[in-house]
Amino acid sequence: MSFDKILSKKNKSNPVKEDYWIPLSDLMTGLMMIFMLIAISYMIKNEDETKKIKNMAIIYDEMRMQLYDELNMEFKQDLIKWDAQLDKNLMIRFKNPNVLFDTGQAGLKPKFTEILDDFFPRYIKILSSKKYKDSIEEVRIEGHTSSVWSVNTPENQAYFLNMELSQSRTRSVLQHVLLLPKIEKQQQWLKEHLTANGLSSSKILYDLNGQENKEGSQRVEFIVRTNADARISDILKTVQK
Repeated sequence: MSFDKILSKKNKSNPVKEDYWIPLSDLMTGLMMIFMLIAISYMIKNEDETKKIKNMAIIYDEMRMQLYDELNMEFKQDLIKWDAQLDKNLMIRFKNPNVLFDTGQAGLKPKFTEILDDFFPRYIKILSSKKYKDSIEEVRIEGHTSSVWSVNTPENQAYFLNMELSQSRTRSVLQHVLLLPKIEKQQQWLKEHLTANGLSSSKILYDLNGQENKEGSQRVEFIVRTNADARISDILKTVQK
């Protein structure tokens, strides 16, 4: 039997089924279409969540600006005489260490006591009003120091000593303002939202030359944190499920 006849016979007994093979290009096109449909369905599914996040950001920004405007209107005549400043991130900074505390001490100086007696009831009246109270997560009292302690104190030891000092100072501030008779009606709300945070020299300030501003770093700040971040986080968790 010739070779051609043998090959022909073999091919007839084991035919190649070419009609059942899908070209590679068609297979890739099909997969791409599937992935595209999945992506589109996912985007449609989470369109409401995306709108919620955008609306939350808009509401937060509007609320923040309204609160800033009210605080500025309330305290703009006092900030200079208190040697304080109000930033648009809702932080009020008392920045004159000679007014706040004696060196190395945690007791409030008389002048700072007078300032707090005037400032805090007006401040909390705004924050705890119906317009804002449900949007506020925390009112932080932050105490900051410079990086130094004494001439021969090692850096790490100075940091820990300043941490202890800053924590004691913020507790002194918290205790004083929380017991003011004028905020008695807001006291329970404050116990749930007001915190004291001593941060040592972890957030020192610098001058224009990049050198530590030792005097400016010694400060007390009141900072408002809203619950917008927590709400956006909850929405994102829902999207990711």
